[in-house]
Amino acid sequence: MRHINFKKLILVLGIIIVLNLFINYGVATFYDAPEYENFCPKELTAKKHNTKEECETAGGFWSENYVYPRTEIQVPKEEVEEGWCDVYHSCQKVFDEARDFYNRNVFIILITAGIISIVIGFLIIQAEAVSLGLSFGGLLSLIIGTIRYWSAMNDYLRFIILGIALIILIWIGIKKIKD
Repeated sequence: MRHINFKKLILVLGIIIVLNLFINYGVATFYDAPEYENFCPKELTAKKHNTKEECETAGGFWSENYVYPRTEIQVPKEEVEEGWCDVYHSCQKVFDEARDFYNRNVFIILITAGIISIVIGFLIIQAEAVSLGLSFGGLLSLIIGTIRYWSAMNDYLRFIILGIALIILIWIGIKKIKD
């Protein structure tokens, strides 16, 4: 049984954690994420939209047959259509597109950084703990990047990315790891 060197283990874990914090905070520092309030300001809810026309003019989406709960400000029944206005409908779509575009770009950055880290980790042969830390840190970066963009990714891209990852891992296993 091999003796566990806890100093090396702590170094490996430290590199894994700090590497990913460094990459992710670097992205956050130099590449601003879209903010919801810039797309859907709170002022949208300041006015109640009681008819389909008012709602659609404000960029909302009117849902039929939903009776909006009455507030303290009562609107005469003849002025209220039965339905509900989602005033955030249009701006939410634009925000979602901007967020997906941002997450795609962050995905590319994290995947690139992860692959570079794994390759450097396998090239370093003098310090096993540093090699392991960079390799596992790169792997964690791949996982984080993929999770961030997975829901917006189409199935073909998911398949391609998983295939490339599998090929790289098999290649590294054959070329760099000796039995």
